[in-house]
Amino acid sequence: MAPSRTGEFSATAADTAIRAASDELIALSHAIHAEPELAFAETRSVAKIREPLTARGFAVTTGVAGLPTAFRAVYGSGPLTVGLCAEYDALPEIGHACGHNIIAATAVGAALGLAEVADELGLTVIVLGTPAEESGGGKVLMLEAGAFDDIAMALMVHPGPSDIVGARSLALADLAITFHGREAHASAAPELGRNAGDAVTLTQVALGLLRQHLRPGQQLHGIVADGGVAPNIVPGRAELLYYLRATDAASLDDLMRRAKACFEAGALATGCTHDIRTLAPTYTELTPDPALSQLYRAQITGLGRLPIAPELEGLRPLGSTDMGNVTNVVPGIHPVIGIDAGGAVTHQPAFAAAAVNASADRAVLDGALALARTAVAAARDEVHRDRLLHTLVERQEDIR
Repeated sequence: MAPSRTGEFSATAADTAIRAASDELIALSHAIHAEPELAFAETRSVAKIREPLTARGFAVTTGVAGLPTAFRAVYGSGPLTVGLCAEYDALPEIGHACGHNIIAATAVGAALGLAEVADELGLTVIVLGTPAEESGGGKVLMLEAGAFDDIAMALMVHPGPSDIVGARSLALADLAITFHGREAHASAAPELGRNAGDAVTLTQVALGLLRQHLRPGQQLHGIVADGGVAPNIVPGRAELLYYLRATDAASLDDLMRRAKACFEAGALATGCTHDIRTLAPTYTELTPDPALSQLYRAQITGLGRLPIAPELEGLRPLGSTDMGNVTNVVPGIHPVIGIDAGGAVTHQPAFAAAAVNASADRAVLDGALALARTAVAAARDEVHRDRLLHTLVERQEDIR
């Protein structure tokens, strides 16, 4: 459909609002970066994000889904609801090495732009403040509580070393495996002990040998969280923290079955017992909406960026994200927007440092513009709009 004059005005008005707020958006990104907060404890970050939204007339509700640092900020009353996902939790010790400060500022920027054209395009603009993406699955908990039930399309961008439109991620299980043995004096009476630390060692050997036989896309990696308290005490308790990942939920189930055999083997061989706890909701793989991805590609390319070719997008999945669960229910996208990190990748200290450099500031502005333009393009096009509204109605009927 050729752009109408009204459509051109919509995009221009949204762009103008975002560019006018550029200094404020960059300051927001830097402020969140300067005070990194961990999962479910992002109180200062939420306060910073709420401020520009409240000032622009968004109605903000906190404590969504029973999570103190989750929120919804709503503007407008049109039938087409645009959900902009903001993330703001940091990583332990290395801070915003995943660039969630950029994600939050981008979501706010896109929302401010769309608020300018909400009445004209029949939009309701909703910023979804989603805590605990790194560990805890905030979006999964919000999804299960109904926070996405009225969302017709869910949009966000994530920083990375390069631009990727149809970014892919892996399904993930977050586990703690605790082994229980029996303490004893390691020198005077070792025969009376049952070494939980040895159970950990054997388990890791078994998992390491399993790696040769994993299916493509399956991964496992972890740390020893507790290996004992003193060299002269046979460890009566030891614990592993492990992530299991796979290309999709079915493959993850297969990996879980095989990994559990390794956990059992470590316990059995050492005379220990063990238990497995799931620490966070299972993340499903990203399933980006093809039509929205195509619209986003056009917008980000129009801003002078060169995302990688579609046929290369699936070759290297980008870790895991709870946005995968959202995109398996709601039409959505989770593209990667590139920043210059000097060769560093996410979850490295150098990437945290890069998350407030000039290229990161440009990513905040470009990301906000691209997301807003994508939503405007979808709202203007009758085919896209009708599809999104129809999908929303069907989903709400299923919920009822």
